[in-house]
Amino acid sequence: MLYAVVDIEITGGSPATEKITEIAIYVFDGDKVVDEFVTLVNPEKNIPYFITSLTGISNEMVTDAPKFYEIAKQVVEITENKILVAHNASFDYKFIKSEFKSLGYDFTRENMCTLRLSRKLIPGHKSYSLGKLCANLGIEIENRHRAAGDALATVQLLELLLERAKNPEQKEVIKNSISPNLKNLHPDLDKKTMDILPEETGIYYFLNDQKQVIYIGKSKNIRKRVMSHLSNNGSRRSIELKESIASIDFEITGSELVALLVESSEIKKHVPRFNRAQKRKTMQYGLYAQKDEKGYYRLAIDKTANRINQAPETCFQNKRESAAILSKLIERHWLCQKLCGMYDTDGGCFHYEIRQCNGACIGKESADIYNKRVMKALSAFYYQQKNMLIIDTGREKTERSVVQLENGKYIGFGFLGTENSYLQLEDIKDCIRMYEDNRDVQQIIRTYLTKHEVEKIIRY
Repeated sequence: MLYAVVDIEITGGSPATEKITEIAIYVFDGDKVVDEFVTLVNPEKNIPYFITSLTGISNEMVTDAPKFYEIAKQVVEITENKILVAHNASFDYKFIKSEFKSLGYDFTRENMCTLRLSRKLIPGHKSYSLGKLCANLGIEIENRHRAAGDALATVQLLELLLERAKNPEQKEVIKNSISPNLKNLHPDLDKKTMDILPEETGIYYFLNDQKQVIYIGKSKNIRKRVMSHLSNNGSRRSIELKESIASIDFEITGSELVALLVESSEIKKHVPRFNRAQKRKTMQYGLYAQKDEKGYYRLAIDKTANRINQAPETCFQNKRESAAILSKLIERHWLCQKLCGMYDTDGGCFHYEIRQCNGACIGKESADIYNKRVMKALSAFYYQQKNMLIIDTGREKTERSVVQLENGKYIGFGFLGTENSYLQLEDIKDCIRMYEDNRDVQQIIRTYLTKHEVEKIIRY
């Protein structure tokens, strides 16, 4: 889990009328600071004398500093997919949100308050202000009332709090202290439902007040993904979805491949309103193999629309993804860059020059030997006319997921206990629940096996 620990200095106490004069953000991974962003900010208004006396930040100091809109992108990027942490977090968070609101952007982050957390995990202190609490805990603050000094002290305080959360109850306090900034939720949505959402791989269902499934999603962390939906105010459609969610259901799958397969099947079954509205992810590019006049297999990336009469070895959503996979095949199997369309030359390819190609590009390696490596490389995409069981992680440690293909057809999936290590093939196949085979699941399996390692593949 990554934390974006933040502190700001401002021109006054009201987010509605006052502005930020300095901001410091330190990305903390629970062990050390891994990134940081610190800058003065031109508030485009006068800094009162009493504020200058407190912080030391004067009008002259911020004259040439960037205005907030000039650093907004950096603030978004460094805090993205992180929990925003501050001492008295609501204060800092409201100011940052206000700055973004003036730019027409809804800044939303899960956030955590070290002041509130300190009261729960280290009770008994007379004061929980950052200065007095840190003094009592032996945390030294350099440059008090400056953003960097206070933010670094907050990092140390957060580290101490995380270390003190040893037992399950204390860890639950940490977990529950993370505020997803939820608002405008459906009145029927029971917030207790959110408390039991698992941080595990699976699928989730959103239902409206008529018990109709309106959205189905898949995630490696169900809780985190659901919370991102419930705090998303980025578009009119996101808000409409959020306001329609009256109840939430979920199913843990353990395996990401199984989650993808279940999601595809359930969307076809329920045809949820908000899934249908999403832009369909089409496989626009394909990897094609064809022998040239000298008998060498040439690989090429091309739009599937350009080769409607030729079946691709595999498909991709975009050109960048397809190029990345092809580059890996070239490296792994010593394929020729030139014959793979990745190096345009009349002579030998670059890899031949550095001795990573055996010279098929200049006829030095025979077509028969080279083509065997090409076929081995492409075998990663083949399972047609083959029977296989894909074994991967299950819903718990004593379980494995099993996806079955027979004669190239998707049969279904199931879960198998690992207590008995002497199971026969038929015993494994008996756990399979039947599902419909279609083009989408074929592509899901093919793409997943290309990009991910699984525990085992049993061919029979």
